Amino acid sequence: MRDCLVKTLRSEGFFGMYRGAAVNLTLVTPEKAIKLAANDFFRQLLSQDSRKELTLMREMLAGCGAGACQVVVTSPMEMLKIQLQDAGRLAIHQQKVLGTDGPQAPFSQPPQERPYTTGTASAFKRRSATVIARDLLKTQGLVGLYKGLGVTLLRDVPFSIIYFPLFANINKLGQRHSEEKAPFFHSFVSGCVAGSVAAVAVTPLDVLKTRIQTLKKGLGEDTYNGIIDCARKIWAHEGPAAFMKGAGCRALVIAPLFGIAQGVYFIGIGEYILGYFH
Repeated sequence: MRDCLVKTLRSEGFFGMYRGAAVNLTLVTPEKAIKLAANDFFRQLLSQDSRKELTLMREMLAGCGAGACQVVVTSPMEMLKIQLQDAGRLAIHQQKVLGTDGPQAPFSQPPQERPYTTGTASAFKRRSATVIARDLLKTQGLVGLYKGLGVTLLRDVPFSIIYFPLFANINKLGQRHSEEKAPFFHSFVSGCVAGSVAAVAVTPLDVLKTRIQTLKKGLGEDTYNGIIDCARKIWAHEGPAAFMKGAGCRALVIAPLFGIAQGVYFIGIGEYILGYFH
């Protein structure tokens, strides 16, 4: 993680750390809204005789439904974010292959899977999420934005199956009575703990998803034909430890993200704001 931080700062500067932030800011709100609301919907649907207590199996089933619903937003969001975040790494990789500081020399062989770039100059050009999305829609249609949908489901459904029951049971520890809500800080900590545990648990699936959704490959980098092919090549070329790459970073990012989202959701800020419109 430290090595990645240093190299990114050296090659792309401070703002290179924030590539894909606009996509996150635009789509993370509806994604979390769908996820949390869908979980509540399925919990109510699965409750027996209007009881609030659910069995662990029913809590996991509600989380499964929430994870399946959120991929409508998550899959294209991740697709665009990965292309933006990977642009700097690819440019540096290509410059090293060329042995130049710019795109003066031709490639010894054509780069692999370059659906929205033409020529060597465009390979080094920084592209916005809007341009990438437009080019993907032109060349591949709506399917292009949803490339990796299967592996995104494979990651998000287990995440929600782990996260929501774990959060609910940790959050209960902060409730003095079953009818009252836990304090904001307790809900925040519960979201952080549950989020970090779930994030680390599904890291191997996130690694697969990221590799599959990376459209542009540098020279000599593997291309993948589906989930099984991707898993086999990572295991063969990088070893089993590669499946846990980025686990620490995911925990550091997702813990506060879910802590804040779950805390705000549980204290009812959304309902308070919507009350002004009635």
